[in-house]
Amino acid sequence: MSVRRIALERVERLLDLAWETWRDDPDRARRYVELARKIAMKGRVRLPRRLKRRFCKRCNAPLIPGETARVRLRTNRMPHVSVTCLECGTVYRYPYLREVKERRRKRSVRGGGERGQEEAQR
Repeated sequence: MSVRRIALERVERLLDLAWETWRDDPDRARRYVELARKIAMKGRVRLPRRLKRRFCKRCNAPLIPGETARVRLRTNRMPHVSVTCLECGTVYRYPYLREVKERRRKRSVRGGGERGQEEAQR
């Protein structure tokens, strides 16, 4: 087993523990996130998006919707998900324009019309 694979498994486990222990001991949860980040850096592991978005990069709090994070969908300018850390106030914005475009494309193909039929024939 490679060092990177081991490091990634440990990072995942620590982040899971941080989520589980947040209510009982927030300081310990922050420490778990801190250790997970250090292990990832030391092992030169690139964290997948699903793990990267689970903690605040500023205060190391696990981002638990409704408890430590507020999650909102915004459509002004460019559609995005806005996640606000309730511990330090940092705002993260994750675009979801790609999903909106795919949904529109599927709708135009299903909806019929000349353009939809031409695309369906291709």
